[in-house]
Amino acid sequence: MWLLRRPGPLPGINPHSAARQFRKSHSSVLQELKTKSGGKLQKQICQGVLSHFEKQYSRELGEAWNSVRRVLTTPQCWQYAVLLNPFHFSSEVENDLLSKDYRLLFPESSSCFRPSFKCYITSAPGRFPAQKHRAGRLKEYYLLNAASVLAVLALDIENGEKVLDMCAAPGGKSIATLQYACPGLLQSNEYDNLRSNWLRNTLESFIPESLMNLVIISQLDGRQIGNLQPERFDKVLVDAPCSNDRSWLFSSDIQQATLRLAQRKELSAVQIQLLRSAIKALHPGGSLVYSTCTLSKAENSDVITHILDTCSNVLPVDISTIAKSASKEFTLASDVQQHELLILPEMGRAWGPMYISKLKKVSTQFLV
Repeated sequence: MWLLRRPGPLPGINPHSAARQFRKSHSSVLQELKTKSGGKLQKQICQGVLSHFEKQYSRELGEAWNSVRRVLTTPQCWQYAVLLNPFHFSSEVENDLLSKDYRLLFPESSSCFRPSFKCYITSAPGRFPAQKHRAGRLKEYYLLNAASVLAVLALDIENGEKVLDMCAAPGGKSIATLQYACPGLLQSNEYDNLRSNWLRNTLESFIPESLMNLVIISQLDGRQIGNLQPERFDKVLVDAPCSNDRSWLFSSDIQQATLRLAQRKELSAVQIQLLRSAIKALHPGGSLVYSTCTLSKAENSDVITHILDTCSNVLPVDISTIAKSASKEFTLASDVQQHELLILPEMGRAWGPMYISKLKKVSTQFLV
C-alpha cells in the first residue's frame, strides 16, 4: 500500500461524503432494499426520483426512454452476468451455468477480444447464487452487470502495462482487468474508507497471493493522484461517481433522495476533476476509459466534450469496433460519437445503463 499522506479536501467539496452519496453500489442497494415476500424481490420506487428522471430522460432519450424506464422500474426483469475466476476455475460451476442456459458473452470464434476471461450471461432474469467471502479461500465467480465488462475491454490492457483503477470499489473491474491481461502493476484506488475495505475483501477473494504483489490498494483522493503520481500509468480507468440510475430509483430514504437530486449538478464538476487528474497520471501515448452507470448527458457526453474542448493534449479514440461486437448482446444508443458507447437496458437485455468513452493522451508538440 502506498505510504502517502492522504491529501485534504478540495475547496467547497467533501470528497468523503461525496463518495458515499454518489457511489452507493447497485449490489449494496439491492441488499438494503431486499425483503422476502413469496420468495420475490420487492422494491419500492421513489416517485420523486422517477419524476425527475421522466422529465430529463424523456427529453434526452426520446421514445427510447419508455423501454428503458420499463426495465429500470421492474427489478424482477434485471439480469446478472457471471464472471468466472480463472485463478480458481471450477468446471462444475461452468457446467451448471450451461445447464441453466447461460452462454459466453463473447464466444472465442466470434469475438474481436482476447479469450482471457469467461463471462457468462443469460436472457432470463434473476441472478446466479452468490458466494460468501471466506478468508483464505478464493471465490469461483463474480456477479456483475455485463455492461461493466465493456469498460475493461475498451481499455485494452497489454501485458506488463501499469494500470490505475481510480475509483475501484467494489472491485469488479479490477478483477476483470487481471483476467484480461497481466499488468506490470495494477493500482486499485478507493478514497472512501468503507468502500476501500470492501475493495480489499473483493480482491483478496478472487486474486491469489502470487498475483497480489502486482496489486497496490490505495486510498487516495482520485482528484489528487495526477499530482502525486504524474505520468506514471499506461492505462487509467475512471469509473466515476455518478447518479446511479438503478439505485437512485429505489432510494428508501426520501430525504436522501431529495439531497441526491439537489446535489446532482455537482457531480459533473467532480467527474471533470477526476478526468483531469487521470490525464496527468498518464504518460504521453497512454489512454483512459471513462465510465458511469447513469443515462445523464450532463455526466456523460457533456463531461467528455468539456475535457476535449479544454485539454489540448487529449484526443478521442474510436471504439466503434467494440460497439459492433457489443451490439449482438447489448442495446446501444445510436446518437453517440465514435469514441462513446451508451448501453440502454431493455427487456431480455437488461444490461446497463452504462456510458463508456475512451481518450488518448498525446504530447502537445504532436498536435496540429
